[in-house]
Amino acid sequence: MIELIDYSGGFDPEFSHEKLSKETLLKLRETYADYIRAIDGFWYLAVKEKWGNDVALKCDIEVWEKAMMFELKALSEVLNIRGDDVATVLKYLQCNPWWAFTKYQIEILDKNHAIVTEYTCRTLFALEREGKGREELQCQQVCPRIQALRATFFNPKIQFNLIKAPPRENGDDICCQWELKLES
Repeated sequence: MIELIDYSGGFDPEFSHEKLSKETLLKLRETYADYIRAIDGFWYLAVKEKWGNDVALKCDIEVWEKAMMFELKALSEVLNIRGDDVATVLKYLQCNPWWAFTKYQIEILDKNHAIVTEYTCRTLFALEREGKGREELQCQQVCPRIQALRATFFNPKIQFNLIKAPPRENGDDICCQWELKLES
């Protein structure tokens, strides 16, 4: 079967994603990840405009807590990610659609202790372009709660501690840094 690099040409009544090449599927995955990010930004800004940033931030946390549980269950089931150590959380992060297009480094100190450094974050970059200082709230309130949910999903004893978070002094600085540690 010929793998399609796009869907140009005539209508195919038997089209399915299985006909697309791996490279095209990866591009489509990136497009869907950007779409999810855009939806997140659009609804947040709509709530902020109508009821203010405090309400939007509260709603953001509520929505992401629910969405994160859905995502954690779905991804761990589809990819059979099981375990209760820091390495398991890191496996999940590697497969997470939000992280798929983030440049990051994982320093594994041992299977129950690691440092994760993010060098790119599309959400942070958008907030910095906006220039209203919302990155401090997002990165120091919302992200730590979401990261804690990720860790406790696999093991409530895993701590996901923020080492460094925005605001950044300049655009060359890292975006953020986290420590994952299983306390015995």
